[in-house]
Amino acid sequence: MNQQKVQNPETQVNKTPEMNDRDFINDMLSTEKYMTQSYSVALNEASNQTFYQDLLAIFNETQDCQRNLYNLMFKNGWYSLDKAEQQQIQQANQQYSGYTNQFPVH
Repeated sequence: MNQQKVQNPETQVNKTPEMNDRDFINDMLSTEKYMTQSYSVALNEASNQTFYQDLLAIFNETQDCQRNLYNLMFKNGWYSLDKAEQQQIQQANQQYSGYTNQFPVH
């Protein structure tokens, strides 16, 4: 296993022209990601409070579904992450810590 990757052992699936479990779940994950992005835009532009609350409930359900699909992909070794170097983490921390100083505290 690559030491620069964070990944579980991969659950094997049949490699055939037909879609397998990994393909179906990956397709659903991509769809849920797209939907959460779209709902986020809609939430930003909703002018009616009742409509906003309904959209927010749907967004939260969609986001939870996306997270569950991600967890399933990761658990089965079908989704991997790049391991961050300590220097990268420190640089990001410094960068974003600087941003918080730009906003007044109320």
